Amino acid sequence: MEDSKEVHEELLRWASGEFRDILEDSAQAIYIYVCDRHKLCNTHFSSLLGYSSPEEWAMKEEMLSDATDEDQAVLVAAYKKAMEEKIGSSIDISWKNKENGDLIKTNVILVPLSYKGELFALHFITKI
Repeated sequence: MEDSKEVHEELLRWASGEFRDILEDSAQAIYIYVCDRHKLCNTHFSSLLGYSSPEEWAMKEEMLSDATDEDQAVLVAAYKKAMEEKIGSSIDISWKNKENGDLIKTNVILVPLSYKGELFALHFITKI
């Protein structure tokens, strides 16, 4: 049996290819989340949060720290519902820009997806 790190890395390679056009061409900020160590985003999302690139954001160990303390629980609850109940969500989340500390109010559409039985979440983010 493959270990979860290998499966997660395979999933991200697949997702980055499968969703390339959406990630590159969408006017929305987007990120794909498997776990804190295995995630990717488009340029819109990384720049929204003050990162120099999607790769810089992906290297971050705790992605939840980008959300305000109050909204971290909301994001976790929506992700948990997606993973356990296969339910999509539309939630309002405020993010902290790492460069200047500004708060960015957004609506996040979170949907569960599966790759070879491994669940992950696709997030579409719109400023409000």
